[in-house]
Amino acid sequence: MKRDNKLTNDDTKKIIVIGVSFVLGTFLLALCYNLFFLPNNLVVGGMSGLGIIFEDLTGFKAEYFIYLSSFILLIINYIFLGKEETKRVLIGTFLYPLFITFTAPLAKFLLQYLVFEQILVTVILAGILNGISNGLIYKFGYSTGGSDVLVRLECKYLHFSEGQSNLITNTIIILASAFVFGVDLAVYAIIINVISSTLVDKISIGISDAKKFMIYTRESGKVKDLIGDFKTGYTIFPTVGGYSHIKGAMIMCVIRNRDVNLFKTKILEVDPQAFFVISDCYEVQGGVKRSNLPFI
Repeated sequence: MKRDNKLTNDDTKKIIVIGVSFVLGTFLLALCYNLFFLPNNLVVGGMSGLGIIFEDLTGFKAEYFIYLSSFILLIINYIFLGKEETKRVLIGTFLYPLFITFTAPLAKFLLQYLVFEQILVTVILAGILNGISNGLIYKFGYSTGGSDVLVRLECKYLHFSEGQSNLITNTIIILASAFVFGVDLAVYAIIINVISSTLVDKISIGISDAKKFMIYTRESGKVKDLIGDFKTGYTIFPTVGGYSHIKGAMIMCVIRNRDVNLFKTKILEVDPQAFFVISDCYEVQGGVKRSNLPFI
């Protein structure tokens, strides 16, 4: 039996969304670099940050440094991380430096109108734009190469987590910038990273619009009725107490953010001894929907 390799409409739409998000994110990242980072010597990490330091020390343009370092790191990526990992960073490795070149005239034009008395305004805007652009890039697992290659090498050979590797790499680069441009700009770079990382998480993971409740209660009948009043469903898991070894049941349900406080209050009214854990619920799919929430 031959396998049907034709793309469905949904597949095509998904590919288009991924492609547009990645290209737009890379474009905005390059614009952010020319608009905020390069003119103000703000080094937030990465090869682009090293390029700013290198330009100040040697006079060699940061743009050329980014081209050269990206190409070298792409080769290193292929040698040490393999073909599949190289595919993931290939397009971004070439696209990001090209966008830096192409967005330079646009940034020069916009800078005439983006003159602020307080550098903190520049820092906040830079953090927001950097976060949005990186969020669009990372959302679908892509990368612009550069220092991301170093991060993955650290993960593989030094056995750090990706978060630890990223923190170590960027901390070293930011500390280097403190010696070149001063501590003030290094602190501003840290603020940009904090703002940016928050936005990256919100864009790549999503904003929680509901909460998941895991409820242990001896009044399960009343709690199930209560859940029904909130127009959502539930799932029951059999449980055994870790210390008491008493068998019981855990009820899982999803509640809208706007109803969370009321729901907590109602649970404790039904069973003051109830134990429950609440966690963010970023996405819910499948099941029979009732009022936009699934019947689980």
